[in-house]
Amino acid sequence: MEKWITRGVAAICAAGSAALFWTFGMFLAVPWREGRMFALNTVEMQVIGVPLLVGLAVGWGALHILAVADRESSPKLYATLRIALLVAVVAAAFSGMSWSQARIA
Repeated sequence: MEKWITRGVAAICAAGSAALFWTFGMFLAVPWREGRMFALNTVEMQVIGVPLLVGLAVGWGALHILAVADRESSPKLYATLRIALLVAVVAAAFSGMSWSQARIA
């Protein structure tokens, strides 16, 4: 029972990380579309950087919480869930970009 509680908390953290990566993608879409990624002002860098850095930290925390439950007892499950989290956050970032692009056009 204890492992399921730990996995549930890790899933909540992973969902929060995916939401932050979606927000990162949403705010990244406009400068990306306009081709001015290297010409961002400080406010734009902050709006883009905060969800990225916090999303990385929350995702890292989710992996560490998940490691408490599964790293030693079932390493294959742990490896599978790590890859799944990576795919989910990358998909969330692209989804945020797509959503924002659809609203712009």
